[in-house]
Amino acid sequence: MKILVITNLYPPHEIGGYELRCRDVCDRLKALGHEIHILTSNHSVAGRPQVVESNVSRKLRINGMYGNPWLPIQKLYGLEKHNHQALAREIEAVRPAVIHVWNMGGISKSLLLRIEQGSIPVVYDVSDHWIARSLRADVWLSWWNAPGSFARSALRGILTFSGIRCLINRAVPAASWDSIRFSNIYFCSAFMRDLTASKGWSVSHAEVIHCGIETTEFPVKPDHSRFEKLLWVGRLSADKDPLTAIRALAAARRAGHTGLALDLYGHGDADYVAMVDAEIANLGLTDFVRRKSAPAAEMRKLYSQYDALLFTSNWGEPFALTPLEAMSSGLPVITSLDGGQQELARHGVNCLVAEAANPDLYATRIAELAASSQLRASIAATGLDEARTRFDIDPITRQIEAFLLKVLQS
Repeated sequence: MKILVITNLYPPHEIGGYELRCRDVCDRLKALGHEIHILTSNHSVAGRPQVVESNVSRKLRINGMYGNPWLPIQKLYGLEKHNHQALAREIEAVRPAVIHVWNMGGISKSLLLRIEQGSIPVVYDVSDHWIARSLRADVWLSWWNAPGSFARSALRGILTFSGIRCLINRAVPAASWDSIRFSNIYFCSAFMRDLTASKGWSVSHAEVIHCGIETTEFPVKPDHSRFEKLLWVGRLSADKDPLTAIRALAAARRAGHTGLALDLYGHGDADYVAMVDAEIANLGLTDFVRRKSAPAAEMRKLYSQYDALLFTSNWGEPFALTPLEAMSSGLPVITSLDGGQQELARHGVNCLVAEAANPDLYATRIAELAASSQLRASIAATGLDEARTRFDIDPITRQIEAFLLKVLQS
């Protein structure tokens, strides 16, 4: 099967798990004998190497996101036209059997109008909010279709009745996003599918294929006799909520668990990081909470050195990978039921469940783990088994492969 993947970012210029998962799935589909071609953007992350890969075309341009400038409509036409030409050249060169669309954040959504009008089957992989939150906010499509100022409406009318819109539409589709059907689509969680449907998109028919990780790359914690070192991993930001983890540690120490310490791994905006540091100081935890960072490859080796993970996200995670990484390391997990975590977490079986923005409940769960090495070992063993059997990247890729083949055969 010859597959053309379209995605906004691609390693080594990734900023999160979506891009890494795309790369991992593409690598495994290739290993299964499929021919993979990737069309992505020219966005680069400072300090990352410029890697030339024969099957990766970095020709698309991003509008606005990831530090790129937001273009006014008269200049945006040039970017949109460039992206459509890049897509047309890639389709002509590759002649794919299927087009596999991943993250479209910052990328011309008008490309979707083009490929859905074509004869090549289109499959969507959705593991964030780019449809639910940003498709109707696409600058190009919203200028042509969303209600606007009197001046905009008047100009659109002139362009329509003069025939200029028809000419523009040939180079860059300007039809409504409502014509995008998403006939072949799967989400990373039922939560993400249902949320997207609740925003008015016709995706209730979508399948669910959960995110997977390379579980065997994580060293496994050898025993659970010790309970001293707590771990938090993520972006230092309000939606990931490290403050709840810090406050939970403070509450646990006040309750008598004075041997506990917490390491926070992650980066964030300077203002929020300053807020985190201030909270650590205000709670008298300077000697017990440390901020650290590590690249993804090193982080895999670090999980097993800790005694429990605190996952405190509170923004509607599509399907978080950090708890899976901890489980793959044989680490007990205390998690909120934020977003897609409801489809992973089973209290007292493969984790302990707390509540977003509730540090006292997290402290209670910490105390429960501190009190029982048997509980720690039991939930860690179940979490490890489920991570390896249900969420390893290999069986997940097989599900994606089966979905793609089903679309081709229909």
